[in-house]
Amino acid sequence: MNPAPLSRRRALQTLFCSSAALALNIRPDLAAAEVAKEALHVLMMGDYGTGAADQIKVAGAMQKFVAESGVKPEGLLMLGDNFYGRVKEGFSVDSPRWQKDIETMYPANVFPGPMWGILGNHDYHDNEGGEKVQLSYAGKPGGRWKMPAKWYRFDLGPNGNPLVTFICLDTNLPAISGGLDKKTKKPRGSLTAAEEKEQLTWLKAELAKPRAPFTIVAGHHPLYSNGDHGDTKALIAQWEPLFQKHQVHAYLCGHDHDLQHLEMKGLFTTHLLSGGGGAKTRKLEGKHQVPFGKDVHGFTHLQIMPEALTFTHHSADGGVLHTVAKLPDGSFKIG
Repeated sequence: MNPAPLSRRRALQTLFCSSAALALNIRPDLAAAEVAKEALHVLMMGDYGTGAADQIKVAGAMQKFVAESGVKPEGLLMLGDNFYGRVKEGFSVDSPRWQKDIETMYPANVFPGPMWGILGNHDYHDNEGGEKVQLSYAGKPGGRWKMPAKWYRFDLGPNGNPLVTFICLDTNLPAISGGLDKKTKKPRGSLTAAEEKEQLTWLKAELAKPRAPFTIVAGHHPLYSNGDHGDTKALIAQWEPLFQKHQVHAYLCGHDHDLQHLEMKGLFTTHLLSGGGGAKTRKLEGKHQVPFGKDVHGFTHLQIMPEALTFTHHSADGGVLHTVAKLPDGSFKIG
């Protein structure tokens, strides 16, 4: 994929679509996007691992969506903060929370495909060595939990002719998740400086390799966000130039407990936040002029077809909140 500068037509289209979405004041009862049975489907959510009522409600909405739409998801993309809170008996691959909050919460008879895991800050911080446990759990024979490394790639689509390349990254850089814990004054878990360097070298190499027509990068922390955490400057500085150079179509993340769709002026990449999987929602406080943002629980459905990637935010009540289609040339269409 050879990068090309943004055309004047596409730049104008991007600005028009963003302005149109703001003017529409999109409602929760927006008509559902058409679901194509022949497409590939992925469901995603982040910031979900509480085991509490809101996670249960979102998981139920996901199951209801699958039943009513008749689709068979290729898998689930778990956008980090997979487990909240300290596990008193000790967090291990045999912890009951794996069955209660993962395997039973998202049952294999509904979601038989892989569960592609990404590490969030709570996965490092709440249980010492928690990130290592999640990597180890992925090694169980025949399991759905997939986390071959802290960063990895997979492709979806017909053998020899995939439609989309997924690049999953660990956003817990030392500058983002490291330092000292405010309460205990002990060092917080994060990537090491050596791992950060290794991941960046790997990312550059993967983006330079042949890829599918669409490229999606996924991590836990956002680059841009109107949520209470705001933008992550370290990621913008390190990754945004690579996304532009290699024309990454979408960046998917969580961390802020809400659902968002951001289009940054002049940039190729669409940014989607799906952080409403179960943890307490927080008000959006940012000032980016964006197509959509709402502090609600919910999940995101990705429909993959040769002509477009279609992302739809669903509320925990089952309603469609917002839909955007990302086209191969980087343009997008709302609704």
